Amino acid sequence: MREPVNRTILLLDIERFSRRDDVVQAVLRRSLNAVVDQTMRSAGVEATQQYREDRGDGLIVLLDGDVAKTAVLRSLLTTTPELLYEHNRLASAGAQLRLRLVLASGEVAYDPQDGTVGGVVGHDLNQACRLLDSAALRDALAARADEPCVLMVSGTVYDGVVRHGHRGVRPELFRHTEVVVKDGVLEAWLHGGSGPAQDTGGPQQASAVPAAPQRPAAPAERAPEQPTGPVIHFHGAPVVHGSVVVGNQHGVSGGQVTGNVVLGGSTGSAS
Repeated sequence: MREPVNRTILLLDIERFSRRDDVVQAVLRRSLNAVVDQTMRSAGVEATQQYREDRGDGLIVLLDGDVAKTAVLRSLLTTTPELLYEHNRLASAGAQLRLRLVLASGEVAYDPQDGTVGGVVGHDLNQACRLLDSAALRDALAARADEPCVLMVSGTVYDGVVRHGHRGVRPELFRHTEVVVKDGVLEAWLHGGSGPAQDTGGPQQASAVPAAPQRPAAPAERAPEQPTGPVIHFHGAPVVHGSVVVGNQHGVSGGQVTGNVVLGGSTGSAS
């Protein structure tokens, strides 16, 4: 395995790809590559500055560290939607192309194996793939029927690029969300929509909306005072010799009681 290097990570996935027949899937794959080609050209990214790995219904695109993330982000927010709109305008209902997009960054290593194609590995890449597959991103695209794509950026990209408001990038159009994964919670930011997004991918999802204040519970009614003396419950046939039995007695039946016995709520001399 080669040494890991820092890369900008762009992930793309076609919505409802597996529901199409083979002919339509082939058309969508070609169209996706054409959209990525033009998006990269718009961002000024040379062919030698990018690595692509085919994922069937999507692509992994890794960009060299000297590629400006601001330029890529602007192109994803403008050029990509325009290209998808043009495709869908002429495509049939069954060949509509809608995308989930994730822009992240991190350390990635290239680990090719004999007889196989591809082979990129890295924790940061894994986390980006989890964002791509998150319920928050899927739900956002499903909820925006009039938009051809939805973009999510990682917390690193938001902090390093988006929040600074570079030309063509408006941070107020991004909303914070948290994505629950098996080893923790990932912070991410969705472009567009309104209100904080929530991921529904797991039962431990942290809500992005503060909980409403709870009204203090009404004080419980005070229970009636009970006798302070001991309460003895007999079950069966007790035999008491020279003892003092105090308090309320319940269920005394049968048996033999001898000696001085005082029954009641007070104790007297039992000698």
